[in-house]
Amino acid sequence: MTESDGDMQGEEQGMGENLDRLNQNLVRVEELSKRLVAALSRRSSGDVGLEGPGHDLYLKAGMAYWQEAMTNPARLMEHQVQYWSSTLTHFLEMQQSMSQGQAAAAQDEADAPADKRFANPLWKTHPYFSFVKNQYLLGAKAIEEAVSRLEGLDPRDKARVSFFANQIIDLFSPTNYLATNPDALERAVETEGESLVQGLENMVRDIESHQGELLPTLADPNAFEVGGNIATTEGSVVFRNRLMEVIQYAPVTETVHRTPLVIFPPWINKFYILDLKPQNSLIKWIVEQGFTLFVVSWKNPDASFADTGLEGYIEEGYLEAIRVAREITEEPQVNVIGYCIAGTTLAATLSLLKKRKEKPIKSATFFTTLTDFSDQGEFTVFLQDDFVDAIERQVQAEGILDSHYMSKTFSFLRAKDLVYGPAIRSYMMGEAPPAFDLLYWNGDSTNLPGKMAVQYLRGLCQANALCEGGFEMFGETLSVRDVDIPVYAVACETDHIAAWKDSFRGITQMGSRNKTFVLSESGHIAGIVNPPSKKKYGHYTNPEVTGAPEEWLAAAEYHEGSWWPRWGEWLASRSGRQVPARIPGEAGYPVMAAAPGTYVLEKTNV
Repeated sequence: MTESDGDMQGEEQGMGENLDRLNQNLVRVEELSKRLVAALSRRSSGDVGLEGPGHDLYLKAGMAYWQEAMTNPARLMEHQVQYWSSTLTHFLEMQQSMSQGQAAAAQDEADAPADKRFANPLWKTHPYFSFVKNQYLLGAKAIEEAVSRLEGLDPRDKARVSFFANQIIDLFSPTNYLATNPDALERAVETEGESLVQGLENMVRDIESHQGELLPTLADPNAFEVGGNIATTEGSVVFRNRLMEVIQYAPVTETVHRTPLVIFPPWINKFYILDLKPQNSLIKWIVEQGFTLFVVSWKNPDASFADTGLEGYIEEGYLEAIRVAREITEEPQVNVIGYCIAGTTLAATLSLLKKRKEKPIKSATFFTTLTDFSDQGEFTVFLQDDFVDAIERQVQAEGILDSHYMSKTFSFLRAKDLVYGPAIRSYMMGEAPPAFDLLYWNGDSTNLPGKMAVQYLRGLCQANALCEGGFEMFGETLSVRDVDIPVYAVACETDHIAAWKDSFRGITQMGSRNKTFVLSESGHIAGIVNPPSKKKYGHYTNPEVTGAPEEWLAAAEYHEGSWWPRWGEWLASRSGRQVPARIPGEAGYPVMAAAPGTYVLEKTNV
């Protein structure tokens, strides 16, 4: 056999292998296509009001636009001319540059902030991709300017128009489509199309697991086990009722502070965000500081909890957990923490206790807590009547607010990072979801009882009842002004769920003479789960918790590193002398299960 014959035989063998791989991929695509059709058919038809704004918003926006056109046509024409001029100019520059084998940059590209969606060098160097990107940016800028110039709209309506306009802008990013995404095309070539087949498989898997909805999986569901490699701090369930389990954590010091601490996490998510892994576990750190710690793990409700309201959470949750902690430790008072919505409800609980002239709580700490909803921030979009009306109809039909709706809401507030970015990596690049504990927790969703969800949205968010007029419950009128015990509040600088300025306003209205407010760097989770060992995010302090939040920050002092040690000292000063460490199960409340318990393991349909 000659050398050329060997080469030809090798080429034929390679072609045969490629053909086999192609045929295998075609078979997989056919199978996946059938699964895709079947999965999409399982999508339930929810209330249309939960899919987008009501028609009245479109009408108001349209009327405002035409009002502007009638009263100031020159301004409208100027905007149109500027857009078409920029577009045509860039098109002509692109043609000229392509003839020279170069890419044409938009006139204002140098001034544009860095956008990680367009990190691939081809967005700058390749004429086609450069043109697509810059035409998209020009169109996005034109839409943003058109919305910003709308006049005559209520500020809340304008905020909603702006939000949905930005959703459209994000949706039509060229990175979201295979033909205009150089990263995905390069990967497809490198893998001979295997990445696209794997991407289709990832998409079908997500639609199947989300009951017909297309929501990208953010973290590898098989990488973590609650109680296995996350939520591993040693403790025991010592009490259980229909709404919660109370976990008492095992001491690691010979003595502990006399006054115990009870943490109330939000029931929108699961408590183990505070115990993801030993290195960043606030629960573990608190135990190491010598505190007797109890943590509430909430039940993941189903339709049988339809009539459970905030009253139930207060009576069967807060007051019961406080009673259990007091009985186990034989102490008259406890210190408490409320995180997010659990902090809001804690404020109502403190008001109720004041009305009842009961004093079982010595001090309260609030993490990223809103009690003043006069400014609804980024949630303005979802707190108007059309959306809340749809939620009310949905919970009347199902008994619960399915975690699916909460997941979508929070995801689309950060669509680039939580929807489109993961979708691109999974569906177009064919990548597996990362093994990221925080994103795993984020996807471990919980339902909300129907009555409680409506009470929260109508009474607390829309009516702002805790701060304005009072929140009627238990035959009492509850108000933040009744909160008169020492309080310590931690808010986060870039929190898009509980904006720090709104949190600050609520704290200033509390009746306590002893208030501490700390502003942590970072967001709703990272600003709280910020262990000292990381030396990552700093924080601001100012002893004068009064006035406007901007004034407070201007006079605040910045400190490097975590706020945990500062808060630990504050808590220790309110936790009494040292006593022998308490062991779970030794005070008349036998161990029912090892931490993290059983309720935390319950899954939803999403």
